[in-house]
Amino acid sequence: MISGALITSVFSLVQAADESQPIATDLHETVVKVPMTEHGFFGDHERDIIATTYMPDGPGPFPLIVLSHGSPPDPLDRPKVGRYRELPQIRTFVELGFAVIVPIRRGYGATGGTDEEDAGSCRHPDYAAAGKQAAQDVLAAVAYAQTLPQVDRDHVVLVGQSAGGFASLAAASYAPKGLVAVVNFSGGRGGNPSKHPGMPCDPQQMANTIGQFASTTRVPVLWHYVQNDMYFAPEVVASWFAAFQAAGGKGQMIVEPPFGKNGHGMFAVATSIPIWLPHFEQFLAPLVPMKQVPVAGNDQLARAIHS
Repeated sequence: MISGALITSVFSLVQAADESQPIATDLHETVVKVPMTEHGFFGDHERDIIATTYMPDGPGPFPLIVLSHGSPPDPLDRPKVGRYRELPQIRTFVELGFAVIVPIRRGYGATGGTDEEDAGSCRHPDYAAAGKQAAQDVLAAVAYAQTLPQVDRDHVVLVGQSAGGFASLAAASYAPKGLVAVVNFSGGRGGNPSKHPGMPCDPQQMANTIGQFASTTRVPVLWHYVQNDMYFAPEVVASWFAAFQAAGGKGQMIVEPPFGKNGHGMFAVATSIPIWLPHFEQFLAPLVPMKQVPVAGNDQLARAIHS
């Protein structure tokens, strides 16, 4: 068994590694502690999760993006999440005029501690319980960011990749005040590409859980996936989106052509920005005041990546 002192040491090293990287001064990068309430067997208690904020120039108020990270396939790699500094993507959001907060959920990276969103065994996953736990961290980040003077509390967008997309769907089901949209990049849980490429654990259970989330979600959701996702195959995702719509969910699904060897990680690749950015802007344009981001050679770069 790994000792608590060793775990603390590992997370300290991860935080130190993040802090050794140059702070993105052009993005006004700031590390913050977000208070949240944990509901445990022995009652409630307060704790902090680590988050990073990024801001455009000026006083604001700016619409807010809450960006949620995924989960490494190997649990031992959770400390490597660090502060999840996907700077090219974050810079794109800031250039659009968004304030961005990136919370590190419990059990990961700079926050550390127990992974409260563990879904359990592959045969009998409890995706609803996992989503509930992940949602609490996302909602805490929303509440914290809405206290910042630079943030427009009435225009909040949840954005997440993989397990972070799932966490965003779960958080949206709580209908937090100010939420206007969700963007779900390759969201889901239970993928096992080494054993069953494209087929996650109990996809029907995930469909049921997503239907449960959708029944209390009041904002549109953009579902953005890729054909060669080795975690969640297109036909699986289509069944999830059908369950989402059947339960009253509103939004649209986009499935991109194959990207690289495994399209699941497309969002994390900087060269994919010209591919997903037009969909992102078009979806949010009626909902959020944004600037336009000029990206030179979008069409040519997208064609080169797809070919």
